[in-house]
Amino acid sequence: MQSADNDPELPLSGGHAGEPVAGWRGHLIDLVDGTGFRTTVVVIIVLNAIILGLQTTEEVNGAHLHILHSLDDYALGFFVVELSLRMLAHRGAFFRDGWSIFDFVVVSVALLPVGGGLEIFRVLRVLRIMRLVTVIPKLRKVVLAMLSALPGMNAALVLLAVVFYMFSVITTKLFGEQFPGLFGSIDNSLFTLFQIMTLESWASGIVRPVMHLHPHAPLVFVPFILLTAYGIVNLFVAMVVAAMSQVSQEEAEEHDAVIQDLAQEVRKLRVEIRELRDEREQK
Repeated sequence: MQSADNDPELPLSGGHAGEPVAGWRGHLIDLVDGTGFRTTVVVIIVLNAIILGLQTTEEVNGAHLHILHSLDDYALGFFVVELSLRMLAHRGAFFRDGWSIFDFVVVSVALLPVGGGLEIFRVLRVLRIMRLVTVIPKLRKVVLAMLSALPGMNAALVLLAVVFYMFSVITTKLFGEQFPGLFGSIDNSLFTLFQIMTLESWASGIVRPVMHLHPHAPLVFVPFILLTAYGIVNLFVAMVVAAMSQVSQEEAEEHDAVIQDLAQEVRKLRVEIRELRDEREQK
């Protein structure tokens, strides 16, 4: 068995497990990787996110500002102790886990001195709520599906960029002179087209005013909406759904493989038990 000094792979927040470690370090690993400790961490993360949200509320902020800051500092102190225990337990393996590195960076940023425009970095502590993804299987499945779908989205992203650039040039040349705020430049046109793709006030706020001077405007905007909002965007959704189906299928296959292995072991045990019974009867 590999000794603790050789830095074995250890159970981490990302779900990786390795060889057990004896002694005080083994007890510390059992503590920081235990269900109770992780549940406490998740509860503190959620409470800290609520505190950060309350700090933005004018009524609560004005009356209980010092209390909220104290609770925020206590939460930060808990996070520092938590990370210190995990680094002491896992040592180098801690920095080979993506979520652990994420926690370390977020807490380190929160420890930066306040003032000089650095207060914004302390708010990034709320990002730690993303660790809930590691403890909720369904969320983890969605994240894995999205990550696995990213390579297949490259072609769709290129197609979307080509469509956006083509229509931004067309709208700038056709409507830029009369509507400089919307289509006065390529940058303005790209942002306006993005708003149109989201279908946010695209008719009343953009297309109808343009139609007063350019009655042919729907011949430009309607095909753009069909290509982007109803075409390429749905293609992205289809890729993610397909990736989720693939992840679910792979998990089902792994589950079936485990069941088959267990069934095979049970059959072997039955054969061994039968042989032992036969030997005992012969004696």
